[in-house]
Amino acid sequence: MPKSEELESSSGGNGQIRYRSPSSAELYLEGQTTPLSSTTLGVSSASSPSLSDNSSHLQEAHHSFDKMLKKNKYQQESFMDKLYRFRGIILVITLPLLLISFVLYMMPRPTDDGYSPRKMKTGSIVGGNRYAVIFDAGSSGSRVHVFCFDKNLDLVPIGDDLELFVQKKPGLSAYASDPQKAANSLVSLLEQAEAVVPKELLEKTPVRVGATAGLRQLDGDAPERILQAVKDLLKDKSELKSDPNWVTVLDGTQEGAFQWVTINYLLGNLGKKYSRTVGVVDLGGGSVQMAYAVSESDAANAPKVSEGEETYVRDMYLKGRKYHLYVHSYLHYGLLAARAEILKAIGDSENPCILTGYQGSYKYGGSQYEVSASPSGAAVDSCKEFASKALKVNQTCTHMQCSFGGVWNGGGGDGQKNLFVASFFFDRAAEAGFIDSKKPVVTVRPLDFKEAANLACGTKFEEGKSKYPDVEDGNLPYLCLDLVYQYTLLVDGFGLEPSQEMTLVKKVPYKNSQVEAAWPLGSAIDVMSSLA
Repeated sequence: MPKSEELESSSGGNGQIRYRSPSSAELYLEGQTTPLSSTTLGVSSASSPSLSDNSSHLQEAHHSFDKMLKKNKYQQESFMDKLYRFRGIILVITLPLLLISFVLYMMPRPTDDGYSPRKMKTGSIVGGNRYAVIFDAGSSGSRVHVFCFDKNLDLVPIGDDLELFVQKKPGLSAYASDPQKAANSLVSLLEQAEAVVPKELLEKTPVRVGATAGLRQLDGDAPERILQAVKDLLKDKSELKSDPNWVTVLDGTQEGAFQWVTINYLLGNLGKKYSRTVGVVDLGGGSVQMAYAVSESDAANAPKVSEGEETYVRDMYLKGRKYHLYVHSYLHYGLLAARAEILKAIGDSENPCILTGYQGSYKYGGSQYEVSASPSGAAVDSCKEFASKALKVNQTCTHMQCSFGGVWNGGGGDGQKNLFVASFFFDRAAEAGFIDSKKPVVTVRPLDFKEAANLACGTKFEEGKSKYPDVEDGNLPYLCLDLVYQYTLLVDGFGLEPSQEMTLVKKVPYKNSQVEAAWPLGSAIDVMSSLA
């Protein structure tokens, strides 16, 4: 019997057949159960279910189907629908995050050249290139550096090089009794510096004079009178922007810190972990500086110093990273000053450090020392004993670790593993002939200085003129002494292994150019950053 007729009979109607479309619930039930039959519906059976039972089945079917529709609705909901439905929650979460990000973006950041106590100010270099003129008034001579920077404080070429560098001898300290003559010795350097600065920028270009160890060692008020004469010279005879506070005697830690920053800046190390930076030993005429980055724990354990003394560790912010920099300047232990210290240690004894056949005198720091070679000739081991005595390597150490003279050595560590040694280390190595002076960066060992000393100490003074043609006449008698001292300083003083490799540096490659590896670059960045 057709389904339509079954429905007609069960309804007990008037005999007319009514057709209707099945409901969604009925379709759902039909898909979930077996086809309906007369047996299941039981229209002719006495035991068949009532219509009210079927009605209840249909209601349950409708309820189940509605739930299924809702479920399918959410399953098929698009990403944009979900985004719209949860828009309130999303706004509550994202708005605070955006606000925090904006505040962090606007906060001042650590300066790229954080060795300066001032924060970086870029106002002085925005809108074009700017210049800085820096005088390095050292004990062995005066030097002028001219740097050009872009708005990001990157070096810009001056002609074919990235700087102008000119030097002359002697230094300011050679005119201790005549301050005006000391100042006038800078005139030729000043004129050459002004010549490379565009005329329209002269009055905006800062000029700094940093006197180092040589001037520090003069007696009485000689340093102050010389500096005043230099200040007057710049004020009266130069178009450059000058300030009395920019003509100073640098303390040893400033000099060492600037040197460290200069070399690591040029090598591209700033902003990296401290273990990726290099340590620097700068052997000047009057003092030697050691500077390298140490760990936070070593910095925390640095010995306390008395009031007025230089601290061992200074914090610097460079390229967004904080560095703990161990810096110490050893006054009286630059190469020229060390000669005097060694000669004092030798006293009236036979001098095993001077080339055979030489007799004369050595003047330094206002004092004169009689110098006479030993009849038995120079000898490395005997000379080294006096060099160690002058360095006071056996002086009592009240700290955990000392270098020489009872000075804390910084604790060593990764920041000291790669050492760059500069200034007189490079010069004497080139003059002794064991490096090529035309190569600005050379890898050597402390042992190389000792081997060169063996050759030099076995040379007679007269023979030395032809054997060492690059050595100036005034330095030739002391070539043996200088090389022995440098070896002793590195091994006994700073604790290096004789075979440890280190880098002798005169200039550092930077953007296809060569830049002098000296502290004035750091000073230039400092003064440029300070200008509003």
